[in-house]
Amino acid sequence: MADATLLRAVAERAPRALDAFYDRFSRRAYALARRICVDETIAEDVVQEVFLHVWRHPDRFDATRGSVATWLMTMVHHRAVDAVRREATRRKYTVPPADDGDEWSAQDRLPSGPGADEAALDRVVAGHVRDALGRLPTEQREALTLAYFGGFTQREVASIAGVPLGTVKSRMFTAVRTLRGLLDGQVERGEGSA
Repeated sequence: MADATLLRAVAERAPRALDAFYDRFSRRAYALARRICVDETIAEDVVQEVFLHVWRHPDRFDATRGSVATWLMTMVHHRAVDAVRREATRRKYTVPPADDGDEWSAQDRLPSGPGADEAALDRVVAGHVRDALGRLPTEQREALTLAYFGGFTQREVASIAGVPLGTVKSRMFTAVRTLRGLLDGQVERGEGSA
């Protein structure tokens, strides 16, 4: 059964459809979540959240934006990153006081990182990149999304997409070259960037 057909069966609440969907994708979903989260328990929670989302909102899948596998793995990636951020924040505010008895100053608790101006520029650049990605053919966008945002190797992308490894390499090479052309002049490149 094709992935999209199986997802439709989940949407129609067909008996055992979610079981079959879970059996098909859970290993890949967990592998990605585990790679991002490192912590097994957090990775398991992420996978559970994603499959619960699939059960509640199977209609959110948009075939024009990629395959079912890409949609699912993108959700896993985003939720795993969010989980890591939540966990880092939780740990930051539950750190025990220093052994020497000194109190922590407000400065110690302030996050270090870019200021508001840098964050705003990053959002503008991200918007340009998103727009450019949206202009790529579906197969190229899917390959880049799985590799760069999903964290998959080219071999894993080939397995997920069901195409030969050479096809994935070609799609990614063409996509990166096209993105460079689309983003030329819109995004300032730093030293050593692509």
